[in-house]
Amino acid sequence: MQTLYSIQYLRAFAALAVVIFHAGERVGSPFTIGAAGVDIFFVVSGFIMMAISDNRPVSPGAFLRSRLLRIAPVYWIATGAMITGAIIGLFPNLKLDLAHTLGSFFFVPVASPSSGNLWPVLVQGWTLNYEIFFYAVFALVLFLRPSSRLPALAAVFCLLVAAGAWMRPANPIAGFYTAPLILEFVAGAALAKLWRDRCLPAPLSGLLLVCASVAGFAAIHLLKLEFDAWTCGPLATMLVLGALAIEAGGKLPNLPALAYLGDSSYSIYLWHTFIISVVVKVGILLSLPAPALLIAAIVLGTVSGIVGYECLERPIQSLVKGKRPSFWRLPVRRPAR
Repeated sequence: MQTLYSIQYLRAFAALAVVIFHAGERVGSPFTIGAAGVDIFFVVSGFIMMAISDNRPVSPGAFLRSRLLRIAPVYWIATGAMITGAIIGLFPNLKLDLAHTLGSFFFVPVASPSSGNLWPVLVQGWTLNYEIFFYAVFALVLFLRPSSRLPALAAVFCLLVAAGAWMRPANPIAGFYTAPLILEFVAGAALAKLWRDRCLPAPLSGLLLVCASVAGFAAIHLLKLEFDAWTCGPLATMLVLGALAIEAGGKLPNLPALAYLGDSSYSIYLWHTFIISVVVKVGILLSLPAPALLIAAIVLGTVSGIVGYECLERPIQSLVKGKRPSFWRLPVRRPAR
């Protein structure tokens, strides 16, 4: 599939939003709406999976294998780092037990002994439990004809959400897999069909959609409104649709640094909390003012993800693909010929 810079830019913005959310949470300067970066990630994920499957035939088994090799290795390393840190006392509030640890490695939601929430050892990995669930369902619909895949995917996820709304399951795992959040994957898959069929809005309409989405997120944050999948999901879908429309109309600028952040967004998402925790502890000891501490946490949290991308994620993916890994290939704008 061709590189879509709109998708790369959105991945970068979503990762940075999550970094700011966690940094603000630790520093005491809440940026709650930053958590909506997850909604953008889910819509983008649905788009990418459907676009890839439409672009080239792939068997369900090959699809699952490729996704696990893409997602799991670095996540397992990060989870292992959390476990090691807990054992040697770096994370005194992190309690470990066998069931929760195994669930964390196998992408199964298990109640955390530390908080009781369905969070894995690496807390932000809860989104990967949703990702793997989406991949499993998507692998099943790959048995169908391409024209039937989106309706089947939508039917399964809509039925799950409807069942959750109707039965209101007391079991937290049943509630996890019937949450409205899963519909964001379907929205992204539907956008992939619009993109494939060239049914996107005009660039100006796309710009208006982007502006409306950003305004909606800003209103939720500034007015301290409640937000969930029913509000952030449509806003994230509007944002992705608008960005795709702008690119399809040839109006999207080439920003190599932002595209590079999109490439490294997964590692930024996984690793930023480690450094944010260290920065906050050191900053408190040094009595740094909150604004300086917040900026340091955001910058160093992002840099830690870039280092993780260059030193772990990209070399591992090169090995998986049978290529010789190379290091520290930072974005460089090539001169025009």
